[in-house]
Amino acid sequence: MFAYTVRRVFSLIPVLFGMTLVVFAIIHAIPGDPAQVILGQKATKEAIETLTRELGLDRPWYIQYVDYIKALLSGDLGTSLRTRGPINDEIWPYLAATIELTVVAMFIATFIGVNAGIISAWFSKSWFDYVAMILALIGVSMPIFWLGLMEQWAFSIELGWLPTTGREEVRDPITAITNLYLIDTLLQGRTDQFIQVIKHLILPSMALATIPMAIIARMTRSTMLEVLQSDYIRTARAKGMKMFWVVYKHSLKNAIIPVITVIGLQTGLLLGGAILTETIFGWPGIGRYLYEAIGYRDYPVIQSGILIIAAMFVLINLFVDLMYAFVDPRIKYNQ
Repeated sequence: MFAYTVRRVFSLIPVLFGMTLVVFAIIHAIPGDPAQVILGQKATKEAIETLTRELGLDRPWYIQYVDYIKALLSGDLGTSLRTRGPINDEIWPYLAATIELTVVAMFIATFIGVNAGIISAWFSKSWFDYVAMILALIGVSMPIFWLGLMEQWAFSIELGWLPTTGREEVRDPITAITNLYLIDTLLQGRTDQFIQVIKHLILPSMALATIPMAIIARMTRSTMLEVLQSDYIRTARAKGMKMFWVVYKHSLKNAIIPVITVIGLQTGLLLGGAILTETIFGWPGIGRYLYEAIGYRDYPVIQSGILIIAAMFVLINLFVDLMYAFVDPRIKYNQ
């Protein structure tokens, strides 16, 4: 297991290197001048040329790429062309916001999706099975922006139960320590702020969890149906074991591997930044950060953001692979 983990970690290096090269080439092929975008349409030609030299955009692209890799190897993500600030300091609050939203959304999607799929398989062809699968189909097909707007209208405007946008109360801002507000409020002992953070998380996390929840439910049902028809399950039931333990102790453990794969892939996708959800709910996540950077042709921010997202995605896939052996002892990663 250890040797396999080490090999997989080292295999990430060429993947991430290739990602930087592809992203660098595509971004620099985008039409538009960053200096023109930063200074505005009324900027003089001399001002644009001066800013271009200051930003180093007048040098050949391959020299810019080598400089970027050198800085990256030293732990420096570069400097934003728009704000002139270090990306290392700028990007973490946005990434932390997306991580917090993704973790909550995937917890909701996994808990509801797995249990809905189990019950649907347990009571196959019952009214619950039909209703759950119809809702799962609706969840996959429903546009996120429409669902988000309906949530705001129902729970914020009509009922007034939950806030409409943002991560915190403007009148009572949170003192950031880790920029993960659920953790920060607990570290400071602010129960009132912790409750407010949860209220701000409910609507965007529910909207974001809809599609993964539906996919997880359908995958769980499919794998559980196959396992429940196995001989050892019929034997366990014939011995008088309660159906609850048959399902959750024996069947689920043997049906969970494809579900873990889906959960990992969906988590990676959500960490990439849910731009629609973040825009509708005013959530300051990595998706909006990169979207704004694209509008300003902020090459270093775009490159660094995509690289971080790619690294997180491949690390999640590595974690999923390791989880296989943990869940099923029959799986061994030998030489």
